[in-house]
Amino acid sequence: MLQDIAPRQYHVEYTPCAPSEESPCFVFRGRKILETLRDGAVCLPAWRELRDRAGEPRFLFRIDDDAFFQAELTGAEVPAGYDWRDLRGDRGGKTKTLHFAETTAYHLSVWYRDNRFCGRCGGETRQDAKERMLRCPNCGNMIFPRIAPAVIVAVTDGDRLLMTRYRGRPYKGLALIAGFNEVGETIEDTVRREVMEEVGLRVTDIRFCGSQPWGSEANLLLGFFARLEGSGEIRLDRAELSQAAWYAREEIDVACDDYSLTNHMMIAFKEGRWT
Repeated sequence: MLQDIAPRQYHVEYTPCAPSEESPCFVFRGRKILETLRDGAVCLPAWRELRDRAGEPRFLFRIDDDAFFQAELTGAEVPAGYDWRDLRGDRGGKTKTLHFAETTAYHLSVWYRDNRFCGRCGGETRQDAKERMLRCPNCGNMIFPRIAPAVIVAVTDGDRLLMTRYRGRPYKGLALIAGFNEVGETIEDTVRREVMEEVGLRVTDIRFCGSQPWGSEANLLLGFFARLEGSGEIRLDRAELSQAAWYAREEIDVACDDYSLTNHMMIAFKEGRWT
């Protein structure tokens, strides 16, 4: 999946440092990222290419011993050879490490952008020196990165898997039931509620499959398999979904993409590793 970048290792510790001339920097404009293509490989700008046209860079994280930074351009001009590319666009030319790093950097950049001021007193926040945290010097409010838990649910009925298509979203491929955890709700109840809301079905035997950080949406995805309980007649929520149908294992025409938790779960069912 996206986060499986071994043998390289992402470090969650906050260990800020100054950038070197060659330090890779993420520059975002909305949901676009500044990149270039060199010999068929996607590359980020180095700090030396940005220093004359960007503000002070912000340390984000390390992968192995490599420190990554975020920078913001002070004008409209970009370094020669670079252009804006869609964050979730074509993955061609990107290593898995770079793609994971980009989505994680975007997650952090949105958090920094949205918390320049304290939500409690309105004071300007400052980066804490020891933790990945913003602190308000006026009232002491401590603000940590927001991570939104969401479920992905593979509903099964013997050798059948329930698959869906979203309504009104750019992604048009096959999907599974998905939704956000609500305040005061257990994750298991989220699974039951989302399945009932989207397709009108009851489920039992809820089993955890795996998780995935999904930085482009600030989510932590939690994957579950659940068995159908009772009738399999679908009552579609047409505000959320354009389609939902049962597929036998041999009818699941999905190729492994080594990228998303949803795809990982579909392939696991197709190959008989989950029921």
